[in-house]
Amino acid sequence: GIEAEKGGARRLELCANLIEGGVTPSPGMFRVLREKVGIPIHVLIRPRGGDFLYSDLEIDVMKASIEAFKAMGADGVVLGTLDKDGAVDRERMSALVEASRPMSVTFHRAFDV
Repeated sequence: GIEAEKGGARRLELCANLIEGGVTPSPGMFRVLREKVGIPIHVLIRPRGGDFLYSDLEIDVMKASIEAFKAMGADGVVLGTLDKDGAVDRERMSALVEASRPMSVTFHRAFDV
C-alpha cells in the first residue's frame, strides 16, 4: 500500500489471502496501513473464499466487519453476494449497503464467477 501510494495510486483495495481470491483483512493490517497512507482505503468484506452464496451467519459477520472497519476509518468497502441461481442477491446486498453508509460501496468480482 505504501509503495502504491508513492507510485501514484489514488486509492487502495485492502484484502488478505489472495490465494483464496481475497478475504477480509485483519483489523491490525488495516490500522497500520491507515496510519501509513493518506489515500482512501477500501476494505474487502468477504468472510471466506469459495462461492458468494452466504449463510445468515456469514451475513452477520460481514455486517460486523463493516461496522468495525467503518469505526476504524475505512473510506469504503468492496463486497458482493449472490443467490443460489448465481444472480445478485439484491435483498442481502441492500442490507450490506445500508450497513456501510456513509462509506462508498463497490460490488466486486462475485458477478465475474
